[in-house]
Amino acid sequence: MCGITGWVSFHQDPRTQASVIEAMTATLTPRGPDAGGVWLGRRAAIGHRRLAVLDIAGGVQPMTDRPDAPTTVLTYSGEIYNHHELRAQLRGLGHEFRTRSDTEVVLRAYAEWGEEVAGHLDGMFAFAVWDERAHRLLLVRDRLGVKPLFWAEVDGGLAFASEPKALFAHPELRPRVDADGLRAAYSLLFTTGPTVWSGVREVEPGGVFLLDRDGIRERRYWQLEADAHPDDRDATVARVHDLVSTAARAQLEADVPLCSLLSGGIDSTVLTALLADELRLREGPGARIRSYAVDYSDQAESFTGDVLRTGHDTPYATEAGAFLGTDHSTVVLDPRALLDPEHRRAVVVARDSPIGVGDMDTSLYLLFGEIRKHSTVALSGEAADEVFGGYPWFHNPKALAAPTFPWLLVTGDEAAMPLNPELDLRIGEFRDDTYRTALAAVPHLDGETPTEHRQREMQHLSLTRWLRQLLHRKDRLSMAQGLEVRVPYCDHRLVEYAFTTPWTLKNFDGREKSLLRAAATGLAPDSVLHRPKNHYPATHHPDYNRGLQNLARDALADDTVRSLADETRLKPCLDTPPGQLKWSHRLRLERVVDLALWLDHYQPELAL
Repeated sequence: MCGITGWVSFHQDPRTQASVIEAMTATLTPRGPDAGGVWLGRRAAIGHRRLAVLDIAGGVQPMTDRPDAPTTVLTYSGEIYNHHELRAQLRGLGHEFRTRSDTEVVLRAYAEWGEEVAGHLDGMFAFAVWDERAHRLLLVRDRLGVKPLFWAEVDGGLAFASEPKALFAHPELRPRVDADGLRAAYSLLFTTGPTVWSGVREVEPGGVFLLDRDGIRERRYWQLEADAHPDDRDATVARVHDLVSTAARAQLEADVPLCSLLSGGIDSTVLTALLADELRLREGPGARIRSYAVDYSDQAESFTGDVLRTGHDTPYATEAGAFLGTDHSTVVLDPRALLDPEHRRAVVVARDSPIGVGDMDTSLYLLFGEIRKHSTVALSGEAADEVFGGYPWFHNPKALAAPTFPWLLVTGDEAAMPLNPELDLRIGEFRDDTYRTALAAVPHLDGETPTEHRQREMQHLSLTRWLRQLLHRKDRLSMAQGLEVRVPYCDHRLVEYAFTTPWTLKNFDGREKSLLRAAATGLAPDSVLHRPKNHYPATHHPDYNRGLQNLARDALADDTVRSLADETRLKPCLDTPPGQLKWSHRLRLERVVDLALWLDHYQPELAL
């Protein structure tokens, strides 16, 4: 896992401006604390920061096809889980290898298949290939968008990077925010393409991006399709078990210490069980995988349920760890640490965005910092809810009938930081237009029942919108601590299979995630298998609410913050007794605090 960056210009010679690519690359040091390097050519400058996970000695980047007079230069972030199979295939086609890294497999695969290379890769990845012969830049992003990749136009070409902050180290690019950016950020629709930053765009998940003298061309090499499902219930359960097991086994490889995130829910417990079994097969019956959970020092006494949380995680995580035989640890955080302005600033800088989930982001950042003391790679149960229909909106008649993105019924205007109505952003109209566009992209089968039709829409929206912000959050906060997080439930073969599976099979027992629960028989304690969906934990301590209200008041003392925020709608959140503050209203205050930190750090030009 790494950070990548570079810039291409057909009007300038980057060799005369080495300091530019060096500055861009330096901003990504947290993503790659182990090493860094740059490559300079007459039309391109390529940078890389490395977090060494495979082939510590051999996987140095930027990587070229040959030491002298290279024709191809690669900067790559991610993990290719089928790199052993591809290496054997490419050797059979006449390619020779200098290293055992998956990076070189990508490089040789490009030499063999050119811009079609992405279709041969299984994994999470974002990479750039500069082709010296064709004077062409290729940018590629993995199918689900696990790894980020941004770009912006510069004189005669463009700059690209794993994070926008690297783009802003280029002398032609400055942080600028317009009304479209604020609208996209605060509408909570989680689109890709445009970003909060004016002129900065994302390469689409499953996207290929080409730049040469003829201009820019973009296309998708992968997207979800609605195919007929051939299997009955038993065969479907068996296939799900096989696909999840295969994904877990493939993602266990590392030359550095590895662990699992174990919350005590079904998703992480099933994943950890499969990893623990595979580790014992490889290393012997005494092998134990490390597992980690997060908790707060006040949680056992002050936990109260809310719209997203039905119970306290720690007892379930502890039981699951004992059942699976893991080396389990619970990282216990003091709620007051979540108020530390330096921790919060670090999170905002990691995200490059004012939009987050407050204390849950800060606690995840601190959790990853503790894990990084012992492990370099962690595996997470992210995406199981999207794949198997775990969220409440798959089961709530009101959400199913709502003519909008389903999560807005849970997190919408009540939780969003209210913006000054004088900005006239027309977020409601934007949401309606975006929703219609999103539904138009959903593939369907002829003859679907109304229930199947709607559930396919819900799953497509969840996989292509909601999941993207969760993957961004996980990537940014883990990489800010130099920790690689892998997400086996994002394996594209599992996602494809689940998307074609009818809702009647996904919900055959009338509960969420029926298929995963059936496939997991014997892999987890019954208490975990039958536990209701529970979201990432948040602190419930009144002192945290009180401190957050004080931080929000300080933030609103800033003239720019006041010009953007609707103080009238924020006032009830500030005046409510700390012990009575609703989670959704607390999230409004979190976003005011984050907005102030974001403005202070980036000093963006506001073109509103």
